[in-house]
Amino acid sequence: MSSSQPEDFSRIKFRLGDAVYEGIVMPRTLYEDKEHITVKLNNGYNIGLRLDEIEILEVGPPQRQQEVVAEEREIPSQGPRVLILGTGGTISSRVDYRTGAVKPAFTAAQIVDMVPELTRIASISVRTVMNELSENMQPSNWAVMAEEVYRAFEEGFEGVVIAHGTDTMHYSSAALSFAIENPRGPVVFVGLQRSSDRPSSDSATNLLGAVVFASRSGAPGVYVAMHEGLNDDLIAVHSGVRVRKNHTSRRDAFRSVNSRPVASVDVRNMEIHFKNETAKGAGPMRLLNRFSERSAIMKYHPGFSEVLLRTYFNRDVFDAIIVEGTGLGHIARKAFPFVKEFIAGGGFVGMTSQCIWGSVRLTVYETGRDLLSMGVVPLGDMLSEVALVKSMWALGNELDLREVMPRNLRGEISERREVE
Repeated sequence: MSSSQPEDFSRIKFRLGDAVYEGIVMPRTLYEDKEHITVKLNNGYNIGLRLDEIEILEVGPPQRQQEVVAEEREIPSQGPRVLILGTGGTISSRVDYRTGAVKPAFTAAQIVDMVPELTRIASISVRTVMNELSENMQPSNWAVMAEEVYRAFEEGFEGVVIAHGTDTMHYSSAALSFAIENPRGPVVFVGLQRSSDRPSSDSATNLLGAVVFASRSGAPGVYVAMHEGLNDDLIAVHSGVRVRKNHTSRRDAFRSVNSRPVASVDVRNMEIHFKNETAKGAGPMRLLNRFSERSAIMKYHPGFSEVLLRTYFNRDVFDAIIVEGTGLGHIARKAFPFVKEFIAGGGFVGMTSQCIWGSVRLTVYETGRDLLSMGVVPLGDMLSEVALVKSMWALGNELDLREVMPRNLRGEISERREVE
């Protein structure tokens, strides 16, 4: 057994029980003690070890990695021109061995280098526009992404793929759905659930599916492309205003809600199988990429205090509140005076449901009819996250929320609902 500490990034061979392993010693995280080390094995997985339980057989010199500078470049080949925009997130991340956490590290160009098959599908250009984990995305980031996509179509690209973190990807896809009116080609958001340096990473297949759809579908609009199931053969393509992340870690975390996915991409043969109609835009492409932050989601729950009600329904702070009501769209009667005063003062209140599937109906019960009489606007089966983004967009572009919010602009509201 050995108690000596091998140097960070050194290659070691060690015996654990009757088995012998090799790997790279990772720098100790902020939370590790001196009695343990972490080794990245040759199979790509990390293992934590007590030094007094292993026998170190060989120790090689440190193998330090160099930082790579972000770049913009074109990888010319045959096929439609597709631009990949790098924004950060897990799809462009790897493990930070100082903390043990996942952090942004790869450029968009490096992502393409990891999936060389992309160049057999389309003529790829890559551009890194930001490097943010998705929880750090703000409306200002949406505005930048929308401007980059608009510029890409003006430059003659036939499709755009946006590499994005998954946690808020459905917010960003909704934002660009509204910000770019009549895009000239597909805009496909893509992410991954497992970082690119892990053997179980879903980066290659997700990116392949996204580029296939962006280059070959001929379906203008904004979409999200992620694993359809747990296998690596099918990538589901969802409408950007009909999708949400429903699982923290599964590769098939994204599902279409109150709608079928638009298509599946079989990455084994690079074929697209459409499952739903795509939106048929008409008219010139327009950029409407201003967003206001004077809107919020209020998720009602039992015990919702008057302090919270005063905080939300405050015209000095907010111009619009999207309420996630219970069931068909209800909140407690103690909230009524706050809602009524907010609307009377010029504020907008839109009602969505906490339920994943189904539609708001404010005409069924007395509570809903009272909310209607106050001026609360039912938003059908629109997802609450989409309703929030739409209200921020409408406010930012000085549109009439009472006219715009209940109207179906990008497929966000069903005229007819499908039964699962």
